[in-house]
Amino acid sequence: MSTEQNKAIMRRIPEEAFGQGNLAVVDEVFAPDYIPHVQRRVPNGANGTAAVKQFIGMVRSAFPDVRYTVEDAIAEGDKVVMRVNISGTHQGDFMGVPATGKEVGWTEMHIARMADGKLVEHWFSSDQLALLQQLGALPARG
Repeated sequence: MSTEQNKAIMRRIPEEAFGQGNLAVVDEVFAPDYIPHVQRRVPNGANGTAAVKQFIGMVRSAFPDVRYTVEDAIAEGDKVVMRVNISGTHQGDFMGVPATGKEVGWTEMHIARMADGKLVEHWFSSDQLALLQQLGALPARG
């Protein structure tokens, strides 16, 4: 696959899977032996694509109006890097924080390794501190 094709495949995750709730994208885009290098925790000890689907469900349940905007997508060789902005209204429990009704936003960075048009390995960093501060779960700085 070309770097442009890999970027297009990776964009489907935030735009279609998370943004639209289309879980079929997970099966289409993720390799069956997908390796996550992320700190997400999902209930029931799920892993691989099952954990991805559960996490999407958690996000969409907590933020039903969630919006994902891919700000940058850069690819070289078998790697794709994306910078994503996310926003939504906190209308359900999220990672133990009850609904606040607050409009929140945070950023994420993703590095993906692709093979044969599938996501095979993924590194992820999210500004969880900013999100938890906006939700009132942690005190704001300063």
